[in-house]
Amino acid sequence: MSFKALTIIKPILRAIADKNYDAPTPVQEKVIPLMLEKKDVVVSAQTGTGKTAAFALPIIQQLFDRQNAAKKGKTIKALVISPTRELAIQIQENFKDYCKYTNLKTAVVFGGITQEPQVEILKKGIDILVATPGRLLDLHKQDALILDYVETLVLDEADLMLDMGFIDDVKKIERLCPKSKQLLLFSATMPFKVEQLASTILKEPERVDISPTSSAAKNVHQVLYYVPKKDKIELCLHLLRNTIKGSILIFRRTKFGIEKLEKTLLNNQFKVGSLHGDKTQSEREDALISFKNGDTNILIATDVAARGIDIDDLDAVLNFDLPNIPETYVHRIGRTGRAGKNGNSYSLCSADEKAYVVSIQKLMLLQIDVIEDHPYPLDPGAKPEVHKKKQGGSKHRKGRKSEASKKKKKRWY
Repeated sequence: MSFKALTIIKPILRAIADKNYDAPTPVQEKVIPLMLEKKDVVVSAQTGTGKTAAFALPIIQQLFDRQNAAKKGKTIKALVISPTRELAIQIQENFKDYCKYTNLKTAVVFGGITQEPQVEILKKGIDILVATPGRLLDLHKQDALILDYVETLVLDEADLMLDMGFIDDVKKIERLCPKSKQLLLFSATMPFKVEQLASTILKEPERVDISPTSSAAKNVHQVLYYVPKKDKIELCLHLLRNTIKGSILIFRRTKFGIEKLEKTLLNNQFKVGSLHGDKTQSEREDALISFKNGDTNILIATDVAARGIDIDDLDAVLNFDLPNIPETYVHRIGRTGRAGKNGNSYSLCSADEKAYVVSIQKLMLLQIDVIEDHPYPLDPGAKPEVHKKKQGGSKHRKGRKSEASKKKKKRWY
């Protein structure tokens, strides 16, 4: 199918041709017609599936007929809520590209920087606003923007927004918009709390499910290393020196963990940057630019900081800390092996994370290859039961694990 077959108008066709889009992705093919029919839609789709264009193109098309309104008379008619600054900026840049041959005006507002420039842009009049929840509500309280004319509201990365504690803000924003609006909810995963939110605020929505979370990236070779927690940094250094090459995204669970690993890698002459919530906006932008330009080849991030960031040609993902939510693992490894290219995923699993491996493999309906030949092996008795069929001796294994934990010494870097 072509974009023309989706009844996309000529100005938008010209803009997407400039970006060398040949044909719509599955999510675009399914969502665009539903949006043009003014239906509410719930979409399960991960980053990299083309979901931004899936909601951006029909929004632009719906507003195109009224684009000739005087700039001063423009009011916000489409509102996109995004959980992070980086993702909000990226979405707005896409809107700007797609609006290239129209007179529609777009803007983005987010926290971490001074409000004044954003307020000035809003005063000039815009059609489409991309915003993070906190900054949007701050500006609304100050009467710097009004939402009385919003016709389309998009909640992007809804699962991440709820994980970050934005559920009350999201509900408040939804109530500030007119009742008659069209509402779209996009989420990489569909846990119960997202389903609950969708059932509360959407009206008889159509459902679109693209790339189910149970399916791992086809072009990603996954391997797993069982390792004592105290030896994870040593094994990470060993793998970076001998096995993992190219541009690498490393996931850690906490800000403290990121800073500790980053300091260790820098001390070992690796070119590395990091992303986490306590970084300033300029620090985050500098880390991303350095990574994209190749000045650094390793980027360490939390799931929250990395969500939605568009990084091309990523060679490998390293799960230093395994996620306790199996869908998050699938989302992580899906960042490599894109556009038909091959990618690699490496995971370090300590004894306390073995249950996570079981959940991940159950979701994906496959077993991850285990690499046993490395300098820091974990006691084989600590491997997940999925790798040992009907073997006894569980008490003995638990006993050995207990003895090992007693001998555990804390290592400082």
